[in-house]
Amino acid sequence: MSEKFHAELNNLKQDTVEMAEFGRYMLRTAVDALIQQDVGLAESVVAKKEEIHGMEVQIEENCYQLIALYQPMAKDMRVIACTLKVATASMRIGRYGKVIAKIVKEISDKPHIANLMSIPHMADLVIEMVDDAVRAYKSDDITQIAEFSSRDDTIDALRHSIFREGITYMMEDPKNIPRCTHYIMVARYLERCADHACKIAENVHYMQTGERIEIK
Repeated sequence: MSEKFHAELNNLKQDTVEMAEFGRYMLRTAVDALIQQDVGLAESVVAKKEEIHGMEVQIEENCYQLIALYQPMAKDMRVIACTLKVATASMRIGRYGKVIAKIVKEISDKPHIANLMSIPHMADLVIEMVDDAVRAYKSDDITQIAEFSSRDDTIDALRHSIFREGITYMMEDPKNIPRCTHYIMVARYLERCADHACKIAENVHYMQTGERIEIK
């Protein structure tokens, strides 16, 4: 394959890493806005929805163009296929950031219940998974994703814990129902972001080895 193709492929990967970091930024900022009850910060996340959508469209177009022009095979084709998956997962992570940001305005008028329970800790773990998955894609180093199954189990356990705790606070006082319902949904959104990090990891493993794995 020509040097020009590989130069364009490297540029494509760099653009995709930038998009993944942008989606991660939206999620991190939305969680920070939730913790701080900062409506202005949350609105800044919502305002970025079109920007990340545009990045996804451009990466998809560039992938299709590379396939049409060079008809890559084997590892080169797997890199492009993985890139499409990373772009889709990054878009969805950013979109969950936007959804969490929209919740901030609805629950910013009163102090948090139980200091948001385990949501800040869960968010830190999820964002670390996103970081490691993207780092593995960027560096072609699958050791970054070696423990993803157990890390995903931890995220699932935290979501269930937040659900049970939220139900307890709802039963104690019906006034807690709207706020705890949002907490439970945020935990669900964070779990889905961890799932997308796992999907990136699965595709990076396939990109590097040609072997498919399922992280569950």
